[in-house]
Amino acid sequence: MQYRFTLRQKVRDYECDLQGIVNNANYQHFCEHARHEFLHAQGISFADLHARGIDAVVARVTMSFKTPLRSGDEYLSCLNVSKVGPKYVFRQDIYRLPDHALSLRATIDNVCVVNGTLSMGVPELDALLENEK
Repeated sequence: MQYRFTLRQKVRDYECDLQGIVNNANYQHFCEHARHEFLHAQGISFADLHARGIDAVVARVTMSFKTPLRSGDEYLSCLNVSKVGPKYVFRQDIYRLPDHALSLRATIDNVCVVNGTLSMGVPELDALLENEK
């Protein structure tokens, strides 16, 4: 599969639970970090958006856990983004390296709240999608 953005990362000891695998809640952190890095790579500052009264917030998360990650594993966090109505839909996959075993498949819906009101979109984010057409 082709992805819009990929980020290589490594599992840290404290992200694992008693079973020696990454705790399920940490996968959401991995995905969030990849989304923030994606925006940063596109010249969009999450903090700058917030300072202007624009908050991109998670509306829904769907995660399917496939192959567990363990301490010290390197992984590739990959994403694509599309827009459905007011939602920016991130499809994110995480692959364990070096064997590229699928570890997580996630869909994260984000919406933008501008000065406290749900927005149909934000020009900077919409421009990212225009580049894909």
